[in-house]
Amino acid sequence: MNAKQCDILFLSQEDVIKAGALDMSIAVPLMEQVYLEHHRKNYVLPGKCVLRWGDGDSEWTRGRINAMPGSIGGGIEAVGIKWIASSPQNPFRHGLPRASAVIILNDPETLVPIAVMDGTVISAVRTGANTGVAAKYLARPDAKILGLIGAGVQNRTQLTALLQVLPSLAEIRIFDPVPERRQQFAKDMSAQTGRAVVPANSAWAALDGADIYVTATSTSTPIIKSDWVVPGLFYSHVGSHECEFAAIMKMDKRVVDDWEQIKHRGVESLAIMHAQGMIDDSAVTAEIGAIVAGAKPGRESDKETVYFNTVGLGIQDVALGSAIYKRALANGLGTKLRLWDTPFAL
Repeated sequence: MNAKQCDILFLSQEDVIKAGALDMSIAVPLMEQVYLEHHRKNYVLPGKCVLRWGDGDSEWTRGRINAMPGSIGGGIEAVGIKWIASSPQNPFRHGLPRASAVIILNDPETLVPIAVMDGTVISAVRTGANTGVAAKYLARPDAKILGLIGAGVQNRTQLTALLQVLPSLAEIRIFDPVPERRQQFAKDMSAQTGRAVVPANSAWAALDGADIYVTATSTSTPIIKSDWVVPGLFYSHVGSHECEFAAIMKMDKRVVDDWEQIKHRGVESLAIMHAQGMIDDSAVTAEIGAIVAGAKPGRESDKETVYFNTVGLGIQDVALGSAIYKRALANGLGTKLRLWDTPFAL
């Protein structure tokens, strides 16, 4: 082959899954490494670019598309971009997933594109793995009861990631306002995990007595109330504005992935509080990377309450995408596409 030819590898969603994208034993340690490199400042991470048709509230009806570029070093050595759309009405009006995404990877040295792949699975898995990493450091290690709010794709990967780091979880409850969705989630995830997942009839029924709360919804109305904060709680806030401000401030610790990126995105509860002058930067206890690195403490007592919020980082997507790309190459997966035979100019 001419050395100047350029091939890219196209990986379908099925290819990505065959290459191990759903394997939390791969994703959780990799996200832990990403957070460590984030703490070491070994990355380039522009702010998310958001395409939407109206103000912030329009995201919950019309939807949005995010562009998330990133580059990360430290032995990961991945660079690229995720282009991810979110259309909240898709499951109900069109029978399509709410989220759909592609990831483009570039060679870290030449910067030539090397892969185009489905990013929907990778995005969902890295989001779940984020909570898995956080739970390793911030949840009680003997946590037994997990309450999930939202029966979409996100909580499927939240559950599998949490089981990866907390095998002690014995009781799992799921609430979604659509009964058929919570029942199907319980059926599917019970079969997938080998654990009993029980549908609950209300948000509080899912969370009452739980050691861990996870909210992964498309709501713009807060779900978690201040009097739901109980001793020993670890709460992973995955969606945007899902939590009352008073509940967040009641927590002993508030941990984030990247505080500047959360403020830039502007839709998470913490970001709204900051924009309205309710808190300053001192309200954030730590970024999770500092805890992974040992620069700041994680959970310090069984009774401590810890709040965790992520905006999601492009460096996570390209890191997991790169790992899946390498596994796909090793296993002969994907379809090679010719970008050019000879470049038209040098």
